[in-house]
Amino acid sequence: MKYLKGYPSDLQAKVQLLVERGQLGDVLRNRYPTSHSVRTDKALYDYVVGLKNEYIRNGAPISKVAFDSKMQVIAHALGTHTTISRVQGVKLKTKREIRIATVFRAVPEEFLKMITVHELAHLKEREHNKAFYNLCERMEPNYHQYEFDLRMYLTHRDLPDGQGLWVS
Repeated sequence: MKYLKGYPSDLQAKVQLLVERGQLGDVLRNRYPTSHSVRTDKALYDYVVGLKNEYIRNGAPISKVAFDSKMQVIAHALGTHTTISRVQGVKLKTKREIRIATVFRAVPEEFLKMITVHELAHLKEREHNKAFYNLCERMEPNYHQYEFDLRMYLTHRDLPDGQGLWVS
């Protein structure tokens, strides 16, 4: 239950009960029957830039978006955002990159959108503060529900028989 540590104990108990009954995967599959169709880095870039252009029009451009097979979900999180500054002559060039763990290549679109919204919000708000989460909710009104459900999915994946629930 390491992915649900920050949640109230009554919610953790409900998830634990689903785990004990072997129903957690079924609950998630019923709630989210299909996975998204974003499979390539180019499609992911287009998806992320489309959301950025819709919600953060005046934000800095994104140079690269990719699925990252080396990213460990436990060590980092679900995705990362980086800003790289380089001096080129007398100018300072800044590149922004977003990387999403490859494990999310075959999940429902709601989960992909939640991760993307989270990383995009970091373009405007560096810290996980009230303004950050308000921005996340503006981009995706169900942000917190999707985050909780994604954490339940990660809990399911950690189970001995916890396979991916959606076909990639």
